[in-house]
Amino acid sequence: MNKKNLGVNTVCTHTGEVKDEQFKGAVSPLYMSSSYAFDDVDVKRYPRYFNTPNQEALSKKVAALEHTEAAMIFGSGMAAISTSLLAFLHKGDHIVLQNALYGGTMNLVLEEFDKYGIEYTFTESLAIKDFRKAIKKNTKVIYIETPSNPLLKITDIRKIAKLAKKHNLVSMIDNTFASPVNQLPATMGIDIIIHSATKYFGGHSDILAGAVAASAAHMDRIFQLGKNLGGSLSDFTVWMLERSMKTLGIRVKEQNRNALKLASYLEKNPAIAKVYYPGLRSHNDYELAKSQMTGFGGMMSFELTSNYDVSTFFKSLKLIKPSMSLAGVESTMLSPTKTSHALLTPEERKKQGIADGLIRFSVGIETRKDIIADIKQAIKKSKKK
Repeated sequence: MNKKNLGVNTVCTHTGEVKDEQFKGAVSPLYMSSSYAFDDVDVKRYPRYFNTPNQEALSKKVAALEHTEAAMIFGSGMAAISTSLLAFLHKGDHIVLQNALYGGTMNLVLEEFDKYGIEYTFTESLAIKDFRKAIKKNTKVIYIETPSNPLLKITDIRKIAKLAKKHNLVSMIDNTFASPVNQLPATMGIDIIIHSATKYFGGHSDILAGAVAASAAHMDRIFQLGKNLGGSLSDFTVWMLERSMKTLGIRVKEQNRNALKLASYLEKNPAIAKVYYPGLRSHNDYELAKSQMTGFGGMMSFELTSNYDVSTFFKSLKLIKPSMSLAGVESTMLSPTKTSHALLTPEERKKQGIADGLIRFSVGIETRKDIIADIKQAIKKSKKK
């Protein structure tokens, strides 16, 4: 059997398992040990070195899904992001970042990079000309996120990869919103792929984790810093994450289907002022999204018209949970200004186009008619008198 030609559901289910040689269990055994003998053993295993049996096996699953040579599992998405960035940026270096980013990533750059003497430029837009214009002699990294959080903006992955290679830069992408089920940046030339594994990889709102996938050479550089920063993940959580990732393909595909139908419903609803979803033909980047994604994902955002109160809308939801995180099997909604992008100033949010009334919607796997019924009743109750 050619492992390179395995389908995504097969990779999710079987690649990166810890083999139970003694009892032949269907589920990977869990190694809770933090101490391993290394007499006459080449590999010196230690949890902080990202190479316990469970860590090592799960990393192979992530690499297989992202079509890369290697991968690593981290204690959180931000651990994955910060370790990857700092592995390739040093004092005096410069990075180009797109202007539409997860608030935590942007806050990391704004709050910490000056302390390290790292220069940075946020692009004016997602147009390739703005990335090109931002490159300096000391630029080392280009960082993108597509689809972006929370407005689902789409960046041209192939053009970014080509630009990075032309200038001998390392290209990085936050692929969390898409997941490897919908988007494979490595096949389009991106060097380093990052995930908040808390989201679609975990999928059940009970895991905090991060992941990075890249070439063996790039991953070795990230590992050398990672073992010093100590952002590894406990083996019990690694085991839970491996269990969760077995259903990644079927979960994401169902969320894709639900989200496309719900986005169409919201777009036609007179109570909704604007819907942001790359699967809608009305989306500015629909054609680009279609060219680089195999599915449009389970994330969207929308705004109510001025006739409706956002706070009352949230309080009126019965099935959909107002929640901090995203990508679980249950549908959730939140206000980015109060959660994911709360660390940014009002001016910074306005520059990104994030309105105070924006609602981010993570679509779950529930029956669509039930989700729609909940939205309908919440809209009805939130109409201003």
